Amino acid sequence: MTIIDKYILKRYLVTFGVMLLLFIPIGIMANLAEQIGKMIDNEAPANEIIIYYLNFTIYIGSLLFPIFLFLSIIFFTSKLASNTEIVAILSSGVSFGRFLRPYLFGATIIAVLMLVMAMFIVPNASQGYNEFKYKYLKKGKKDRITSNIFNQLNETDYIYVSTFDPARQIGYNFTFERFNKDNNLDFKISATNIRWIEKDSLYRLTSYNKRRLIGDTAIVETKRRLDTLFSFKIDDLTPVSYIAETKNLFELNKFIREQRRKGASNINSYVLVKYKRWALPITAFILTIIAVAVSSVKRRGGMGINLAFGIGVAFIYIFFDKVFGTLAEQSGFSPLLAVIIPNIVFGVLALYLLQQAKR
Repeated sequence: MTIIDKYILKRYLVTFGVMLLLFIPIGIMANLAEQIGKMIDNEAPANEIIIYYLNFTIYIGSLLFPIFLFLSIIFFTSKLASNTEIVAILSSGVSFGRFLRPYLFGATIIAVLMLVMAMFIVPNASQGYNEFKYKYLKKGKKDRITSNIFNQLNETDYIYVSTFDPARQIGYNFTFERFNKDNNLDFKISATNIRWIEKDSLYRLTSYNKRRLIGDTAIVETKRRLDTLFSFKIDDLTPVSYIAETKNLFELNKFIREQRRKGASNINSYVLVKYKRWALPITAFILTIIAVAVSSVKRRGGMGINLAFGIGVAFIYIFFDKVFGTLAEQSGFSPLLAVIIPNIVFGVLALYLLQQAKR
C-alpha cells in the first residue's frame, strides 16, 4: 500500500467516523425533544431511557450507515478535487482504477463492519428499541395482528383465535384441530377463550368442548374450565411486527423455516429482512463508486453541488428501497427481486458515472 493509498484510506475512515459522531447525537437530541413529553406522561424510568438511547444509537446508526458512507466520501473527495490533489495524482500516471483502489479497500472494511453489526449486534438493539417504543412512546398502539389469527403448528395441528389480547395473554374463540395421516379430522377442541397461565405451556380453556371422531361416531366432551398443556407458546399466535429485526443470523433462518412450515401469510416481510442484511456489503460498494465518480471532478459549484447531488441520489435510493420493500411485504412481490432491483439500477448508474469520470 502506497503513501497515497494510506492517505486516502485514512481520510475515508476518519471522515466516515466523524460523520457518525456528528449526526447521531443530533438524531438523539431531535428524538428526545420530540418524545420527552410521552416519556414523562408514561413515567418511563431514567435507566430504561438511557438503555433506549443506547439501542437507538446502534439501531438508527445501522440504518443510516450507507447514507453516511456515501456523504462522507463525497465530502472528503470533493475537498481533494477542489485542492487539485486528484488532478496531481492522475497526472502522475496513476489510472482512475488504481486511484479507486483505496476507496474499495475502505468500502470492504465498512461492508464487513455493517454485515457483522446487522447479523449479530443490531438485532439485540432493535428488540430493546422497539419494546421501549411500544411500551412508552406508542402506548396502546398495536405492535402485531390481533384478529382472525390462523396458525399451522406442524403437519397435523392447526389453531385459530378470532381476537388476541397480548397484554392479558388471552385469545378469544379458540379452536384447535388435529388431522390424522389420511388428512381426516381426528379431533377438534374449541373454547370461548384460552389464557396462558404458566411458563411451561400451561393454558386455561373456558367453556371447553372437545369433539373426537371415531369412524362415523362423534364423542363430545365438555367442561366449564380446563387447564391443559399445548406445545405452542402464546406469542406464537401472532409474533410482533418487528420480530424478524430482533433475530440474529441463525435465529432468523430458523424462524423463517418455522414460519414457512406454519404457512404464515406475512413470510415475505421476514425474508425481506434477511435479504436486506446480505445486500448491505453490495450497497456499500455501489455507493462508494457513485460517490467517487461524482465528487472526483472539480466543478464550478464546488462541494455544494456534489453534496446536493449526493443527497438527491440518497433520497432516490431510499425511495426505491421503500417502494420495492412495500411491494414485497404487501403484494406477494419476490423479496429477492425487491432487494436486487434497486442495487441493479444503482449498480448500472455507478458504472455509467465511473466511465464518465474516467474521461
